Amino acid sequence: MENSANAPVILSGEQLRRTLVRLSHEIEERCEGLADVVLVGVKRGGEIVARRLAALFRAAGENVPCAGLDITMSRDDLVSAFILPDAEKNELGFSLEGKTVILCDDVLHTGRSAAAGIEALFRLGRPARIRLLVLVDRGGRELPVRADFVGKNVPTSKEEYIEVRFTERGSAEDALRIIRREHAES
Repeated sequence: MENSANAPVILSGEQLRRTLVRLSHEIEERCEGLADVVLVGVKRGGEIVARRLAALFRAAGENVPCAGLDITMSRDDLVSAFILPDAEKNELGFSLEGKTVILCDDVLHTGRSAAAGIEALFRLGRPARIRLLVLVDRGGRELPVRADFVGKNVPTSKEEYIEVRFTERGSAEDALRIIRREHAES
């Protein structure tokens, strides 16, 4: 069995940093400034992406509100998975009313997490618009979902998986790799 550390790296730590810088510029340009922009990250990986973007904006002198979003209770596979979720109550700490919400996630695949995120956002308020930002779009959509901001397009097969490692989650370094499904970590 192949070690996932030997799997092809699609974004190294430095490439990830540069990708986030580029995405931060795209957000500011396409939203015509940041006055009404808020960042909301799908927990866990998307929240890390959102917090890193918020830090980039702070370093540039802009304060963009940022929070994590638990989508557990909005997932359409909740019942079919036979799980009892440990859902968190979503309290963002800021209003969504009239804002442009940048919904952040690490990987876009079927579109189900993005749809659950949108549903969860509407329970919290009525934003002016929601834009989806992902580090990697791996294709394979099951729902009509398209990201507005994409770090990298990486078409994958059903047997492949995008492994996302962040230092915030205990990894020695940031890295995104393509691994075969049988090598995916639980």
